[in-house]
Amino acid sequence: MKRLFIISVICLFSISIAAQDSGFGIGIILGEPTGLSIKTWTGSKTAIDAAAAWSFQGEGALHLHADMLVHNFKLFHSRNGQIPLYIGLGAKVVLQSDLLLGARVPIGLDYLFPNAPFDFFAEVVPTLNLLPATDFDIGGGVGLRLWF
Repeated sequence: MKRLFIISVICLFSISIAAQDSGFGIGIILGEPTGLSIKTWTGSKTAIDAAAAWSFQGEGALHLHADMLVHNFKLFHSRNGQIPLYIGLGAKVVLQSDLLLGARVPIGLDYLFPNAPFDFFAEVVPTLNLLPATDFDIGGGVGLRLWF
């Protein structure tokens, strides 16, 4: 039984070691908002990310967002891994007493580890809130995802 468990873990880890510029990742984001982050690649330079998180602004509320991202892999170089700069466009919904809807423009850096199924990211997100009132906001955070 112990051998079967060890072989299963090795197989699972081997499958997960694939490059983080493909596949599906799930992890956490810490900042504004803080919660669960997911990302899936749609091409060699494009991805969709989303989060279900808690916004600490005001009285606090459930924050949901989704973004389409474009990555530039040539701007920053690393001896180990890759560091693409990304920019995107997306939407957010904040479930509070007055429903808040807004447009997001995430700008960030992603560190793709060369031999591990993890990535680390940091982003700043200017937002144009559209409902219940039009105003400008900024959020952001750091996060870590496990890739499958």
